[in-house]
Amino acid sequence: MTTHNTNAACCTIPPVISDYTPKGVFKSVGSFNKVYVTGPDTSTNAIVCVYDIFGFYPQTQQGADIVASTLKTKVYMPDFFEPDGPFPHDPFPPTTDEGKEALQNFFGTTANPQKNIAKLIEFGNHLKTNGAAKVGAYGFCWGGKVTVCAAGENTPFSSVSIIHPAMLSAEDSEKLTVPLAIYPSKDEPKEEFEKIVGILAKKSFADSCDNKYYSNMHHGWAAARGDLKNEENKKEFEDVYTKVVNFFKKTLA
Repeated sequence: MTTHNTNAACCTIPPVISDYTPKGVFKSVGSFNKVYVTGPDTSTNAIVCVYDIFGFYPQTQQGADIVASTLKTKVYMPDFFEPDGPFPHDPFPPTTDEGKEALQNFFGTTANPQKNIAKLIEFGNHLKTNGAAKVGAYGFCWGGKVTVCAAGENTPFSSVSIIHPAMLSAEDSEKLTVPLAIYPSKDEPKEEFEKIVGILAKKSFADSCDNKYYSNMHHGWAAARGDLKNEENKKEFEDVYTKVVNFFKKTLA
């Protein structure tokens, strides 16, 4: 399993901007009333982005725009939290008992993983039924857990990627039936990441998997908590999206 791509024909992503205006539009797709949609109408394949607990953010939308424009593939980011809305970004992480309890309640209700895994699988099937030849999915934080758990038996997805994933578990990767690209930050358990890499190495699709441990990045650097005015964060944002793009270029071909 490789941690870098030596292919000279690797995709080059567009420049990353700190004050970004998303290029996509919101529309109703499948059972979702609100989906951020970006990329060409002519694309054969589709990719689903599962945002983090803060919902739609310019950083996450910029990432989706990068994936869509570089791969010339339509990217869909559904509003999994409708009609309730995302978790408040500030203050995070919660410091009061009340705030911590609110976060736990959020994970138990609006962001309940099992409920949202089912929604993601249903949406993937909807895209395939409506003409997508292959569908990929990637997710951040909470969305990483939802994404990896949607890639087991009978998954509609051809490949999945998880970036600074929450609730990281080697058990989830045992059940995978499609290639995985995994890109954790220093805040995720490295031991669990290494177990996952070991499990993937024994899979029949091991050569299609990818991984990199971002030891210099905080949880959230590639999504809502990314500080793109910070040069190092911006550089690693560019790095991980280049990896995601090349992973899907290979696995959705």
